Amino acid sequence: MKKNNSRLRFWILVWGLGIIGQLCWNIENAWFNTFVYAKIAKDPTIISWMVAISAIATTISTFLFGTLSDRSGKRKPFMAFGYILWGIFTILFGTTEFITGGKPTATAGVLMFAATAVVLADALMSFFGSMGNDASFNAWLNDMMTEENRGSIGAALATQPIIGTIIGTVLGGLLIGANDNYMRLFVAFGGMAIVFGILSLFMVNDAEDLKPNRQGSFWKQLFSAFDYKALLERKELLWVFLVLTVYFVAFNVYYPHVGNYMIYYLGFGADDIGIIQGIALLLGMLSVIPASKLLNRDKFVLAASISIVLSMVGVGTLGVFGRPEYVDPTTILNWPLLIGLFFFGCGYIMFMQVTSVWMKQLFPEESKGQFEGFRIIFFVLIPWIVSPFIANPIIKNNGEILDSNGLTAYLPTHVLFLVSTLLILLTFIPLLLAAKQRKER
Repeated sequence: MKKNNSRLRFWILVWGLGIIGQLCWNIENAWFNTFVYAKIAKDPTIISWMVAISAIATTISTFLFGTLSDRSGKRKPFMAFGYILWGIFTILFGTTEFITGGKPTATAGVLMFAATAVVLADALMSFFGSMGNDASFNAWLNDMMTEENRGSIGAALATQPIIGTIIGTVLGGLLIGANDNYMRLFVAFGGMAIVFGILSLFMVNDAEDLKPNRQGSFWKQLFSAFDYKALLERKELLWVFLVLTVYFVAFNVYYPHVGNYMIYYLGFGADDIGIIQGIALLLGMLSVIPASKLLNRDKFVLAASISIVLSMVGVGTLGVFGRPEYVDPTTILNWPLLIGLFFFGCGYIMFMQVTSVWMKQLFPEESKGQFEGFRIIFFVLIPWIVSPFIANPIIKNNGEILDSNGLTAYLPTHVLFLVSTLLILLTFIPLLLAAKQRKER
């Protein structure tokens, strides 16, 4: 009975902390950007700065707290307090709308101050979010992974972002409502992060075999994480990381702008876009079943290849048919959007499931926390810094308009998806090299 209770508590934590974390990341990846357009200014440059600075904060946090948790032999306190602070700064982010009075402004001084506040608030949220989720929760999952549960944990890691996206977009849109009440959204989701952070103080147990790993002084151990010799020795892992990088460069060209694309370019309301994405992505979760079977048969390369093709089909469909002339914003039954999002969802879920299990199998036992830092460099830092340099000029060259207030606005268009489709194709290059190393191993 005790063992069953322990197993039940473990899976409650896996799904509870995982889903809450994905909800907060969903707010940052989707609703922060529509918040900027609704409350600050319709300018993708602000979003680009948010994405880039947030990526740097995320990376620093993951290395810093990954090293601290490795040295202390504890994940629990960093996870708990990280989630609590994550929730607090999610709520505080929403208060930046009071700088402009809740409406986009043309006043240069106010706009500069508001844009700076938004970027800094996002960076703080990302810093503590990475402390709780990337450096601690993910390392804790890695600690707890066994041959028996690796498929289930991989499925959880793959589906949680989609569940978070579905709940975050549907519930988020309903919370925001027609009156653009973003503060209600931030308080609701930030509050949940705080609650689960407090609960984890009492419910989380670190892995029994987790021991302190001290390699000289703290600073020596921290900066040793940037010694890429350890990573270069693991060639298969390096190529898997590069697979992540290429895929998510393409992903971040369009995904941060999907909300504004659907609201301001296609004409949907915030509540409608959540329902449309929710329907398509919920069906897309069916890909977990065949992906799990492929992983159990050790067909990692095949599963990754299928996921890339599905992603290309989905994003390409949005690029070709996701235009005002093919879409009716008065109904959620827009088949081009639903089909495109369905294939994208299938591909994205399968990709996350495959790569999550694949790379974690290759992490060294003694430095899992620090290798989560390497993962963040290739998964977050590089894509989030590179992608805006691709997306920003595309938006400014294809989506410039004058809004109802006579202000210049820049709307993301279907062109983002066309470019991203070609970028996704490049993922096959590092995948083939990863496959070669896997075969040799």
